[in-house]
Amino acid sequence: MKIPKRLAPLLEEGLIDEVIGQLMSGKEATVYVVRSGESTRCAKVYKDAKQRSFRQAASYRDGRKVKNSRQARAMEKGTRYGRQMQEASWQNAEVDALFRLAGAGVRVPQPYICTDGVLLMELVIDEAGDVAPRLNDVDMTETRALELHAFLLNQVVRMLCAGMIHGDLSEYNILLAADGPVIIDLPQAVDAASNNEAASMLKRDVDNLAAYFGRFAPQLLTTSYGTEIWTLFEAGRLHVHAELTGHVDTDTGPVDLEAVLRELEETRLEEAARVRRQQETSGA
Repeated sequence: MKIPKRLAPLLEEGLIDEVIGQLMSGKEATVYVVRSGESTRCAKVYKDAKQRSFRQAASYRDGRKVKNSRQARAMEKGTRYGRQMQEASWQNAEVDALFRLAGAGVRVPQPYICTDGVLLMELVIDEAGDVAPRLNDVDMTETRALELHAFLLNQVVRMLCAGMIHGDLSEYNILLAADGPVIIDLPQAVDAASNNEAASMLKRDVDNLAAYFGRFAPQLLTTSYGTEIWTLFEAGRLHVHAELTGHVDTDTGPVDLEAVLRELEETRLEEAARVRRQQETSGA
């Protein structure tokens, strides 16, 4: 096949020896099957920002730190250099996430190198040695659905215990390898402690899993694993072996309306006093 322009430098530098063929083209990248020595791997070629349908929403970038102050300022201003740095940051985020999560025991592809907008990583295969199918292409029994759902729920917990949330998890970015599910596509992964929308992203990821596996095991559709996991995380009681029930106890007792109104009035008076002091200081 014709060598893709972005892969030519990797061939010249000996990082890959052959481009076997295109595996898939998605919203953010095109993936090729390549050979490196005796190993068959995949090369993820990120699309330019203008070509992608998946935008780097501010909600995903929230909390990400850029150590170089010049780069940070350029990214904030949206200069050409800043946009280049933003692209590099977006791509490197996936590499960092892959190494971090692999170290935490999360099932993700093994990354090798990311250079010039190309991520070289492990090719995930099935029992026959072929490219592993995405979860949405797999049919299953109720029992199998419950098993896979429980396994992937634990993967979400392991990610959160490592301080990360996938942010876009669904049946479309989970591969079913010979030895179980593998989670892919992580450039939008967020830091659970510093992202203001971390809780809603975690719940959305978990709800996506319930919605998919609920097609085969309808009992999953009424669970609240996302809320339960986040509640445990906030309380500092989440660990990789946490026993989840899928249900969260809610306080159904009567609301003390008078206490709520008193608190609101106290807050209003405190704010009025603050404004008054500020005006007096300004007048002086």
